[in-house]
Amino acid sequence: MLVKRAIRAIAIATVLGLSLAACGTRTGYASDADIPESLGTDGTSIVVGDEDADTTVRLFEDLRCPACQEFETQGAGAELNKLTQKGSVQVHYTLASFLDDKLGGDGSKKAANALRAALEEGKFVEYHQVLYAHQPDEALDGFTDGFLLKMASRVEGLRGPDFDAAVRTMRYQDFVTASEKAYQESSAYGTPSLQLSGVKLPEFERGYLSYYAESPVWTTKP
Repeated sequence: MLVKRAIRAIAIATVLGLSLAACGTRTGYASDADIPESLGTDGTSIVVGDEDADTTVRLFEDLRCPACQEFETQGAGAELNKLTQKGSVQVHYTLASFLDDKLGGDGSKKAANALRAALEEGKFVEYHQVLYAHQPDEALDGFTDGFLLKMASRVEGLRGPDFDAAVRTMRYQDFVTASEKAYQESSAYGTPSLQLSGVKLPEFERGYLSYYAESPVWTTKP
């Protein structure tokens, strides 16, 4: 699905006004490389950001999904990253892989596995950005082992015997399967899907998420 251009301002402002209070008040992190990242306690999500962040966003993505690529590179992905870097937002990523079944191939699964391997090296955030910046056409099933390793070379310190072996052997197949199951059992209506405190949000157009998060109306706790 395409990133939605129509935003219901009142509804969004109400949700974000309740949930993004006091955003932007933390010192934050110097770069993406410094942002904390870990495997979620559910074993199926990847958690990025300050554990004391005022806001938690759950984001469902499939690496082959062109709408996810649009969200990350042209939509509100950049704003979400900035808020995470500030320490205002923590993001819980659920990596789906349903497009492999719909389109054939195993690129979504391979990409999700590679991102899980990158997490072990503390490089999920940087690698996630690289993969979306260079996403192959979804119909081509382009997330091959060779392509994933080539893209990993763009992230300083990621390539190494352990990471390369994890990519080539699908070491985290169980994680990939469990994450897809978590997506299927969720209330997500497709990818990308954002949930804030369990409430579904539109895929924000570039600028909107930061606008609400940084507005003085929403940045002062009662």
